[in-house]
Amino acid sequence: MTSEVSSHPEIALLCELVRQRSVTPDDAGCQALIAERLEAAGFRCETLQFGDVTNLWARRGTGSPVLCFAGHTDVVPPGDLSQWHSDPFEPTVADGNIFGRGTADMKSGLAAMIVAVERFVAEHPDHGGSIALLITSDEEGRARDGTLRVMQTLTERDEKIDWCVIGEPSSQDELGDLVRIGRRGSLSGMLTVSGIQGHVAYPQLADNPIRRFAPVLSELHNIEWDQGNEFFPATSFQVVDIQSGTGAPNVTPAELSARFNFRYSTEWDHESLKKRVHEVFDQHDIDYELRWHLSGEPFLTNPGKLVDAVVQSILEFRGEEPELSTGGGTSDGRFISPAGVDVVELGPVNASIHKVNEHVRIDDVVKLTGLYQRIMELLL
Repeated sequence: MTSEVSSHPEIALLCELVRQRSVTPDDAGCQALIAERLEAAGFRCETLQFGDVTNLWARRGTGSPVLCFAGHTDVVPPGDLSQWHSDPFEPTVADGNIFGRGTADMKSGLAAMIVAVERFVAEHPDHGGSIALLITSDEEGRARDGTLRVMQTLTERDEKIDWCVIGEPSSQDELGDLVRIGRRGSLSGMLTVSGIQGHVAYPQLADNPIRRFAPVLSELHNIEWDQGNEFFPATSFQVVDIQSGTGAPNVTPAELSARFNFRYSTEWDHESLKKRVHEVFDQHDIDYELRWHLSGEPFLTNPGKLVDAVVQSILEFRGEEPELSTGGGTSDGRFISPAGVDVVELGPVNASIHKVNEHVRIDDVVKLTGLYQRIMELLL
């Protein structure tokens, strides 16, 4: 172990976590490592198992406010191993970086959280309120038996979170340059258009579903869904898949299937968005079936104590305030925010996440630990 690793407890913990091959939804023992350390710091740790998903809920204190750190131990598969310059599950130090699957997304965030909590508790054993951690192994996968189920459990037993910091890799070019204070909603449509198969030379004897769908698709693309607002960009409509045809060049197909997605602002909710889409389809002569999948409604954390504390900690660290953003994909914040929780995402640079040779800067993990500790000092 190099001196860069051994001299920083958060880096040593990060290396331990990376060695656990926790490809979603397998936690592979990561949460047991974390729980052992948290229990030593006075946390009550509870494993919540739903199907093949392992979740950890840990809390120190019984009072309010409750500041929760949230994250995930599962990682995406490493992909083609020949493209990695080292074993993705054996952390490797090079040029001030640690390489390995999950280093940036998001085991570095977890390691920083744990060490920050240990230090804060050691310095403030009688801190106000409560500190909690919500950790799942189901963020990179189906996301049905992880944070969503834990939040349902907490709600059922009337256990409330006030503020939540998610350690997702939010930074763009350097640590702390961007903080996410919300996310767009994500709504997918799975479409089937039915027609009548026939010979291309006799279109009057067939009903081509591609022809039926074409003007609908054009209209959907030409709609200005909204112009966004102060915190959100305009809603985006994107078709991600269209399939039809019989494999023969002289046959019109009997069916077309397509999938599309909306990334939408708080100008909509999923019901109003679905209603508008159906209105478009129903204005056309088309035999269709449309199924929907909601990944999450948009959420936004307004300025307040949590955002102020995060901005202040970064200002002290960088000398300038971060950009506050709602961009990017979805995160588990979509399951936490609906319970009335203020949610922000603050983590390392996201440039290498899900890629081969994923990595994180050692200095960034050490500094992130300090940011998390400072947030606790400002809030508790």
